[in-house]
Order: sequence, then C-alpha cells, then structure tokens
Amino acid sequence: MLIPKILVMPGSIRTGSHNVRLAALAAKELTLLDVEVTRISLADYPLPIYEADIDARAGQPANALKLKQMIMAHHGVFIASPEYSASVTPLLKNALDWVSRVRERGDPTYAAFKGRVFAISSASPGRAGGLRSLMALRQILELGCGALVIPEQVTIQRADTAFDEMDNIADTAIANQLRAQLERLVDMARMMVRGA
Repeated sequence: MLIPKILVMPGSIRTGSHNVRLAALAAKELTLLDVEVTRISLADYPLPIYEADIDARAGQPANALKLKQMIMAHHGVFIASPEYSASVTPLLKNALDWVSRVRERGDPTYAAFKGRVFAISSASPGRAGGLRSLMALRQILELGCGALVIPEQVTIQRADTAFDEMDNIADTAIANQLRAQLERLVDMARMMVRGA
C-alpha cells in the first residue's frame, strides 16, 4: 500500500512565530498517522513580489518552480496561516501567486492545486485565532486556484499562551480538534493515493 505524503508549510518565517510552532506540532502529529511528512519553510524559497512583467521578462523564478514541484510531490498540504490585516501574510500570498503561475510542459492551469487535498489552520494572539486569515486563504485556494480544501479548520486563540512547555496545545478540546482535522486530511490524502 502506498503511504500518503503530506507537506506542512507555515505562512510565516518570523522568529518565534506561533504558526511555525503550529506547523511543527502538526508535523509531529502527522507522523503518528502513518504518513510521510515533509515540513518546509518559505524562507528556503525566496521569491520576488509577483508581477506579470517580471514573469514575462525574466521567466519563472527557479524557487517558484521548486516550490510548485514540492507541493506536487505530496498528496496533502497543511498550511498554518498567520493573520495580517484580516488576511493572509504577503509572504504566503506571494508564494501561492507564483506557484499558481508556474507552468511546465503539458501542465494544466493551477496544476499544483489539483489532485491533492489542503487543510488550513491558524494561531494568533487575538480572540479570533486568525479566523479571518483562514477565510481569505480558503477563498484563494478554492475560488482562485480550484483546490480541494477540507471543511475542518482550527483556530488557536491567545496563541502566546496556548502552547505548553512541550509545544503541545494546552487546551484539550482544541488539541483534539487539530488531531481530528489532521486525521481527515490523511483520510482524504489516502483517497488521492488510491485514485492516482
């Protein structure tokens, strides 16, 4: 039986980021679900701000192609999305914009977003837990890129005190919500493996 591959990607590269912490926890929980897990940082894929003229003049940046290929090598993707000004971070939006434009020979439109399943979560010091970033991210992924995003999502409020000394979520109910979301992601990814 083929083992599903899950990519874990935080939408922040800030030192001490709550969402980098959330991504690390998700990766740890996913390893317990008998899947192959890859955790990346967008710091390893620096990209210019997307501009069609750059694309036309200089071609697709190598890091955009590498990031697209990294996503396409997985059956499922977990994104931990911080909230900036009631939306996603410019870093994450820019990465998704470039990936959505990268084309290799014979690729359909939005190739990196097809044939895999996405899960989204957020951790924020605020009371909404980054909910507005998830609303924006779901719109980008589903409406903009045609991706399949599972309905389960987790928001972690007051993230500055939400994690314990072992970097687990202290609130049992929220920890269980995250596990349930990851289990659904893995179940859907297994379906992608069988359908491949």
